[in-house]
Order: sequence, then C-alpha cells, then structure tokens
Amino acid sequence: MQLTHSGIATERSQQCVLTSTRADHENAHVGQNICLEPRVWPPRAGARPFLPSCHPWPMAELLTVDELLEVLDAEAKALVEESDRILLPDPVPTCPLWTVQDVLEHLGGVHRWAADIVARGLLADVPQQEQSVLLAPPTDPAELLPWFRAGVRRLIGTLSDAPEDLRAFVFLKNAPPARQFWARRQVHETTIHRVDMLSARLGRMPSTSEAGISARVALDGIDELVTGFVPRRSSKLRTDEPFRMTIIPNDAPTAWTIAVSDQPPVVSRTAEPDAQATLTGSAAALYLGLWNRGDDIAENGTVDALGHWREQVRISWN
Repeated sequence: MQLTHSGIATERSQQCVLTSTRADHENAHVGQNICLEPRVWPPRAGARPFLPSCHPWPMAELLTVDELLEVLDAEAKALVEESDRILLPDPVPTCPLWTVQDVLEHLGGVHRWAADIVARGLLADVPQQEQSVLLAPPTDPAELLPWFRAGVRRLIGTLSDAPEDLRAFVFLKNAPPARQFWARRQVHETTIHRVDMLSARLGRMPSTSEAGISARVALDGIDELVTGFVPRRSSKLRTDEPFRMTIIPNDAPTAWTIAVSDQPPVVSRTAEPDAQATLTGSAAALYLGLWNRGDDIAENGTVDALGHWREQVRISWN
C-alpha cells in the first residue's frame, strides 16, 4: 500500500525540539556512494525526483563562518524584535508547556555555554558545577532581554575572534571544524527559537512562508540535523523492521538517505530509489518540519517514516 502525506497532524508536529549537550564522542565519517549516472537539474515542473540506482547528489554547500555569523546576528535581532511584541508569560505553541520567558532563559544560557567553550578552548564540556552559574538567568524579568542581548554579543564576538584552527569540544557526528561547528550550531539553535517566538506572537505554528528562512540556511540546518544529531548512539530513531527514508528538497540538487534499524541510524548524502519512504518539500519546509516546527512536508512510500520521526526524534537539553 502506498502511503501519502501532504501534511502532518498538528498534535504530532507541535513538539518542542531543543539542542543537547550530551557528548557521544563520535566523529566517524559517513561515506558517500559514488556513481556517474546522469542527472537533470532542475527537474521538470511536476516531475518526480530522478533517482537512479546509485545517486550521489552534491553535498549541500555549508555556510562559511562569516555567513553563519551574519545569520546569527540577524536571527538574534529578529528574535528580540518578536520578544518585544509579546509578553514573557505568553505560551509558545511550538514548545508546549514553555513560555516566552522559558525560551529566552534557555537560549541565553545556551549562547553563554557555547561562548565559554570557544573562548576557553575547552576540550571537554563545561564542568557541571560551573554550568549552573554560567547559565543562570537574571532574577528580575525586566533584565532578561538585556541579559539575552549581552550573551549574543559575547557569542558573536567570541566566534569572530576565534582562530580558524580552534581546538575545542564538539558533540555531534561528522562535525565540521570547531569554529564552524559552534557558529553553525548556534545559528540553527537561534533560528529555530526565533520561529518559536513567531509562533508565540501568532498563537499558532507559522507557515513556511511566514517563518522566512532562506534555502541556504535551511539546507545547512538539515545537513546538521540529519548527519550530526540523527546518527548518534543516543538516537532513538530505531525500529525492529528496517527501512530507509530519503529526504529530497525540491529547490536544491541535494538529498540525504537515513537507514533506520535497531542500531544507530546510518546516513548518506544520497538519494536511493528503493527507499521505503521519501520526504519532499522546499528546503525551508523540510528544515522546519524535521525540527517539528512545520507542516509542509509531503511523504510518499510504504512506511510512515515521518511518524517514526515525530515520535522518536526529540533532541533535548540535558
């Protein structure tokens, strides 16, 4: 039976997904299949994606550190602007049980945590006894936004001043060099929580168009999520009935395939024609949907891969 989803159930999509400080100390490279079969880009309007028997789509072009810092600055400013238009006790639809204040306190702490690792060149996580002080928000709610802005300024300044060959702790599989890793991680952390603030103002999940995320930022973020978070030993994306799911943006010549089994997922930057499920949509729609902030992903196949994803891919701060 063919399974087709043009949307995602709202109750499944409204799950708050945050970053994790857990380190698996895994940096093994995931190889790519090599194939010289022809491909056509862009596809004809309405055409199904071309998937030869071995399809090495080009790797999504990662944002440079300079580009990442520009995005980080812009997203942080946009988040503050959204925060100024709502109240601290307001609920955040995309993060059930969280308020605007909770998001600001969380993100302000994450920014300080990342800046501390980069500034000190730590080769392991910040000691637990130091984290409680480092991440502590101000007790006066009126000081929360100034505290948040100060943390962003320090983070951007620290990343700007860090050497290109920075040696520092990272916690994802297939991580780029440390300076790029931390700039990238904080861009997507901030971007996703900016969308949360937008949802608080709107009182609902924003549409892909309303979220206003560029294709390049989205592609970089999908790559981080799929190749970095998903393959970790701690990943809960498991099944006793193995299947493969392919993720294909319809506005970029790139793709990812995830092999799901009872072991940690295996990811390749390829599109496989015999995958049991295919997720498609614009890069921005896929980015938001895979972070449980969007409802604009189409799924085709014989396995409800998106259902597995919604139930099992929940990245938490611990």
